[in-house]
Amino acid sequence: MAAFSAIAAILAVVVFAAVLWPLWRESRGVAFGAVVVLMLATLATYKLVGTPEAIDAPAAAVAATPRTMEEAVVQLKAELERNPGRADGWQLLARSYEMLDRRVEARDAYARALKLNPDDPDLLVQAAQARLFAAPDKKLDAEAVAMLKRSLELQPQQQRARWFLGVWQRQEGRAAEAAETWQPLLSQVDAATAATLRVQIDAARKDAGLPPLPAAEAPVASANALTVKVSLDPDFASRVRLRGDASVFVIARIPDGPPMPVAAEKHPLQALPLTITLDDGDSPMPTQKLSDLEEVEVFARLSSSGEAMRQEGDLDSKPVRVALPATGPVELVIGAK
Repeated sequence: MAAFSAIAAILAVVVFAAVLWPLWRESRGVAFGAVVVLMLATLATYKLVGTPEAIDAPAAAVAATPRTMEEAVVQLKAELERNPGRADGWQLLARSYEMLDRRVEARDAYARALKLNPDDPDLLVQAAQARLFAAPDKKLDAEAVAMLKRSLELQPQQQRARWFLGVWQRQEGRAAEAAETWQPLLSQVDAATAATLRVQIDAARKDAGLPPLPAAEAPVASANALTVKVSLDPDFASRVRLRGDASVFVIARIPDGPPMPVAAEKHPLQALPLTITLDDGDSPMPTQKLSDLEEVEVFARLSSSGEAMRQEGDLDSKPVRVALPATGPVELVIGAK
């Protein structure tokens, strides 16, 4: 069991890190909660497959601890063959196979997990997606479509199930059905994703001989929405050589409170100067939002690494305290003395 614990812990860290890495690079407020999710995922995996006695494992068990992901996969598969009744183990194995681009084995591992947990809507989508990626023609087969429909029966708000089902309908030449399947997603996703999705829906509607959707209304900002202007100090910019892949994080947090932001956005350095609006949609924690606060501290961080957590060499603007609702935009200058 000690070896099983080590294998699963290694795979959990690697797999979840790979899943969350794009959030650090691309997302807005959600990125700041990613590290919390990663830690919780690792601890949850240990709770599922580990035992406190593993701390006192003999030297032989420690020596058998896998050193690479490939070794961990081999050992985890062996453990699951001996103890095949772990749906979570098969699911972890499938995700690991996906990372190694072993698509057929990922499909089969998801199938094993699904037999043990047939009514998990998320697992149903993962298994269907694995069948799609493993298929030589990259099309959803009848079994995968049945999985997607079952997922939506169990959880009508399952976004990926709805998206993939629409993809299958589009592939089958059922454009009107695809547009109808995708349309409810517009109210479930963020504005940027919705804009991209509308293009797909309108293209499907055009193929079906239908008019495009009515123009989208501008989103209404949440209470205490905060306009922030961010720029680089000209003298600082002329003296310092900045990396082209550096990022700028615009952060609002509780004054004299915990470091976790209540709202944050990430933008490329090249976007400066920029003007943004921080609101509840930028909150990484649903229990703490701008609309709940009377005052925030706002600052901008220039990150050479592109990561949200502050590192050596990062530069913060002078923080500004703002009473909410704000009467005007907050101006932040990075590098100002």
